[in-house]
Parts: sequence; C-alpha cells; structure tokens
Amino acid sequence: MTSRERVLAALDHREVDRLPLDFSGHRSSGIAAIAYARLREHLGLETRPIRVYDPIQQLAIVDDDLLDRFGVDTIELGRAFALEDEAWGDWVLPDGTPCQMPAWALPEAEGNDWVLRSPSGREIARMPEGALYFEQTHFPFLETEDPDLDSIPAAMEECMWTGIGSPPGPLVAGPDGQQKLADGARCLREGTERAIIGLFGGNLLEMGQFLFRNDRFFLLLAGEPEKACAFLDYLVEMHLQNLERFLGAVGPYIDVVLFGDDLGMQNGPQISPQMYREIFKPRHARLWRRAKELADVRVQLHCCGGVRELLPDLIDAGLDAINPVQINCSGMELAGLKRDFGERITFWGGCCDTGDILPNGSPAEVAHHVREQMAICGRGGGFVFQQVHNVLADVPPENVVAMFDALQEG
Repeated sequence: MTSRERVLAALDHREVDRLPLDFSGHRSSGIAAIAYARLREHLGLETRPIRVYDPIQQLAIVDDDLLDRFGVDTIELGRAFALEDEAWGDWVLPDGTPCQMPAWALPEAEGNDWVLRSPSGREIARMPEGALYFEQTHFPFLETEDPDLDSIPAAMEECMWTGIGSPPGPLVAGPDGQQKLADGARCLREGTERAIIGLFGGNLLEMGQFLFRNDRFFLLLAGEPEKACAFLDYLVEMHLQNLERFLGAVGPYIDVVLFGDDLGMQNGPQISPQMYREIFKPRHARLWRRAKELADVRVQLHCCGGVRELLPDLIDAGLDAINPVQINCSGMELAGLKRDFGERITFWGGCCDTGDILPNGSPAEVAHHVREQMAICGRGGGFVFQQVHNVLADVPPENVVAMFDALQEG
C-alpha cells in the first residue's frame, strides 16, 4: 500500500498492511520546535534551519528526511507554500535555539516578553519570559454589547487564532490567491504519495470563544440563545463561502479536510449533549455535508477533550474521523471507544499519552504503552496512529524514537 492508500483504507474501515501514521499532518499532531531540534540532533540528521510554521504553539516543520525515517503517511497542505527563504525571518526559541518564523508573523520583543500583533498592529497574543507558547490577550467582542455581525471578518483579523496565519497565510491573498492555492496543492499532490490534509477550520463554538472570550460566549449561549444563534448562522454562511473557494482550489488534490471545534474538557463536554444537538449539530452538518458535495474528501474534526457523550450526534452529522483521542479524559478510553463506535467513525490518535507517559516515562515504558494501544485498535481499519496531541518541548528525543519504533516493529 502507498501511504495515501493506507490512510484512505483506514478511513473506509478496511484492513491495512500496517497502521497509518500521522506526524505533523496538522497543528495537533506535530512537535514543538525545541523538541524537534533535539530530535534531529539525537538521530544524527543533517543540520537544517528549524522553521516554525505555527508561531502560537511554536510547532516545527518536520523535514522529509525525518518523515521518511519514521514512515509517516500524511502531510499538511501548507507544506506546499513558503518554500522561498524570503518567506521566513530569523528568531530565537525560548531555549536559545535559532529558528525561523513566517516573515508576516515575527514576534516582537517587549521587555522580557514577546508579543504577536495583528495586521493592524494591535497586540493579540503574549508570551511571558520563561513560557513556551503564546496566549491570547485580545478578545474583539469582549466589551461590545451587541456586535454588528458584519464586523466578524474584521474582528477575526484581530484575534490570535485567526489573525496569525500559518503557511500559506497571506501568500495566497489577492485576486490570484485561489490560483496560487490550486497550483501549490497540485504540485504537492504530484510530488508525494502521502495523504494530504487540508486545514480549513470552520470553527463555531471556538469562534465564539475566540471573539467574545469563553465566559462571555457561554453566557450568551445560555442567556440569549437567539443572539448566539444569529452569530453562529453568520459564521456558517461565511464558512460555506470560504469552503467553496477553498475546496474549489484544492479539492482535487487533498484527501482529508480538517475542521476544528474543541467541544470537550478534561472531565466531559463543554456543553450539554442537548445544547450540541439543538444548536451546533445542524450547523456542523451543513458544513460537513457541503464539503463532501464539493470534493471527494473525508471530513475530520479536531476536537479536544472528553466528548464521548457527543459522538453519536457527531457521527450522525456526517463526521468521518475525530482527532485527537485524549485517552486521559473522562470517557475516552480507547478500548471502549473502539468497541462502541469503531465501525462508524475513525479515531485519529490516542496511541501515546502526551500528558504523562511520553514526557515522563522511560523509552521502554513508552514502547510498552504504545504496543498496548495498538493491540486495541490495530485491526479492522478505522484508526490512524498519532500521539494524543503535539509533542511538547520537554519530551526526550529517545521517547519520540521509542514511540515510532514501536509502531514500525508492530
């Protein structure tokens, strides 16, 4: 099987020759740049510039030599862009490692802190001294009583998660942007047998949290649901227009379109199943159905936390795959999920606990844990191997190698 065939077979719940592996195929399956630099050194790989494609989480582009070393089966669409040196600017990671950031998103020093600014120059995120990632500092609708819905696109440019673009970012802006997007996607498709993941977003609950702040948006949902629904309806129409442009350009070349909406917490969903069913499910269903009408793609949702109670409705809304599988959250034990839902949805992740075992265990303990998880999910398709979430800065390189070698050894 080629990598693309392997991933698609798993998504179709068919047997595969080995579990497909995702590493850095999207912004929750990657590796912190600090850990990546150490991993390359540990493996004795050629010294190369460390390019940080996600400034907020400080995630590194994983180079082809390392993708090949571990047998990775996925690649993110953004890898087709920002190939020229001019697209990058020099920076230094918190541990002193030199790196490069997208030129349009270079952090600025402010005392001992670093800040990220929106295109208008507003501070929208800050990383204090000693920290390893940025936190949102500006919520555009926080103090606006009744925001004009038509101001949403402009407000998104003043928000950390939507105003700081990873590649291709502004490189595909302007009247010829859609053609540039299509050309890049086509070139990537022609040059790889890996399954291509196109990051779309389409956030609903999270967009409310990004713009209003969590507490304010929850109050809106609970106390003024008609206003919350008007906001969400505006988002859906905007997302549908953007989805048509996005898949109109890249649909023929990608295999998976990735949406995002973190619906869970450590101990369960952020919202009740009833609220999801009444407010969010029909809107998700419109987006996911339209994606499948526009292109031959599988729909994946990035959705952190304990969301077991929501899975029946997510599946019914048209979801093909869910990521991550946070096995240390309430109700997210892999064996139960595979038993109860494994024939109806693909679980994309959950093969190694990134909160405790990967950073704190020995290589032998990591390998044992991975083999246990693989024994649960290794047959019958419906599973893609991925550590629970991003490999963080403090993870020893020996443990990363142990995790992936355990997969290769079966």
